[in-house]
Amino acid sequence: MGKNFKESVDFVKDRPAHDRRYAVDWSKIRQELGWKPKYDFGTWLEKTVKWYQENEWWWRPLKEKQKRYFKKQYGK
Repeated sequence: MGKNFKESVDFVKDRPAHDRRYAVDWSKIRQELGWKPKYDFGTWLEKTVKWYQENEWWWRPLKEKQKRYFKKQYGK
């Protein structure tokens, strides 16, 4: 989305017993109900990013409100 990854992320030490990955197992719902996701993860991720890029009017005011809150609470 036009951001430099290394400049946008603060890396922190992982907490003990933190899950290394999260995985969804669709086998039970597929087996019992015959359901499966319409798209794979990569496709949904692309669709989500595109939606946020095309709908800035929706999220921009929320981001600005959050910035004001953090500045008031934490002076940042």
